[in-house]
Amino acid sequence: MHTHAAEATFTGLGVCCAVGNTVLHTLLVPDHLEEMFYIGVLFAVGSAVMLAVAAGLVVMKRPLAAWLTGTLVSLGMILGFALSRTVGLPAGYYEPGWESPYGPLSLLVEGLFVLAFLAWLGVRIAHGARPGLPYRSHREPVSAGADFSRR
Repeated sequence: MHTHAAEATFTGLGVCCAVGNTVLHTLLVPDHLEEMFYIGVLFAVGSAVMLAVAAGLVVMKRPLAAWLTGTLVSLGMILGFALSRTVGLPAGYYEPGWESPYGPLSLLVEGLFVLAFLAWLGVRIAHGARPGLPYRSHREPVSAGADFSRR
């Protein structure tokens, strides 16, 4: 697979996972706002961020910031899911079971997003591309004491 095709494939998978994550958590917001308000707020914020991540992956020329944001949010959601079913979360929030189909589907899209990022990054690194953060416009360096009158 050529570099561009591989990057496009993994980016497309990342976008699909981010949108899937957004849909799944948005569906859960109303119930969680009633059950434990802060969990509902976290779901709403996570959904909004993942929607922005999906958009960023589509429109950014250098999408590393979108990938990193989506990966951190996905890992945070996986951790929150695990903690809420084991030791519990603040204010006594504890969820028994997997909450099918939302729990397994959420874990699937979150895990796939992280794997898609790692694959995208691996392709970039393997082909010598620098996966840097978005950059500012190029500026000519100016040395101290430069004479601007001749420009």
